[in-house]
Amino acid sequence: MRMLAIASLALLATTTVQAAPAAGAGGLAAHRAVYDLSLKDASERSGISGMIGRMVYEFNGSACEGYTVSFRFVTEIATGEDSRLTDQQTTTFEDVRQGKFSFVTRSYVDQKLDHEVRGSAEVSGDGLSVDLDQPEKLAVDIAKARFPTEHMIELIHKAVEGERFYESRIYDGSDDGDKAMITTTILGDKQPVEASDAEAKRAGELADDAFWPVSMSYFEETAEGDGLPVYSIAFKLYENGVTRDLTMDYGDFVLQGQLAQLDIFKPEPCVEQ
Repeated sequence: MRMLAIASLALLATTTVQAAPAAGAGGLAAHRAVYDLSLKDASERSGISGMIGRMVYEFNGSACEGYTVSFRFVTEIATGEDSRLTDQQTTTFEDVRQGKFSFVTRSYVDQKLDHEVRGSAEVSGDGLSVDLDQPEKLAVDIAKARFPTEHMIELIHKAVEGERFYESRIYDGSDDGDKAMITTTILGDKQPVEASDAEAKRAGELADDAFWPVSMSYFEETAEGDGLPVYSIAFKLYENGVTRDLTMDYGDFVLQGQLAQLDIFKPEPCVEQ
């Protein structure tokens, strides 16, 4: 469910080696987006007969103070005659100027804590220095990678510049927090909203704005050759970083996420020192 972290945004970021360009002429929007989730497809091997849920994603902050992301991803999964409730809660903080990132993710199954990942990472030389507190104490150095905010800035900059395919590496603290992932991204040409697009009408002030269709695949760093992605995601991306019409493919099953509500927040003031 790393795509939630991928959707985090910022106005200006530094990468592990060089500065990333600002994302869009108007910057990126602090916002709260609610998505209704449904099962689009599932293989027989998955054992899943049905799935519904809701995802709430909130992005706040400023270039001066840093950026926070808070999201909750709740699903009810039916498997034959049984069902289980999963609840993933994540909060992150990213200081894009100092190249620092911290995160906490708690995953619950049927309201009982199943897994917790807590730690931080920062740019160190030509790589990242990662310090984990949970699930166990661990310090590890990994190759250079973008944090989630940086990654979104890169994505929007590529789209604005007309680049249609690129590869990147991202670190977002997911799984056990001890590794990065390789991403490949395909960007379509900017498209106008169709009159029949009911979801667009729920995007408030963005309802009539054009968007880019985006498809991203995630691979393990150790994958060789033409290995299959761990998962992939497709979505419609606005220039201010808001996303909608999500399709999340986890291999054995595919989830659809439709925007149910969008609130754009007033940006926090940022006075340059």
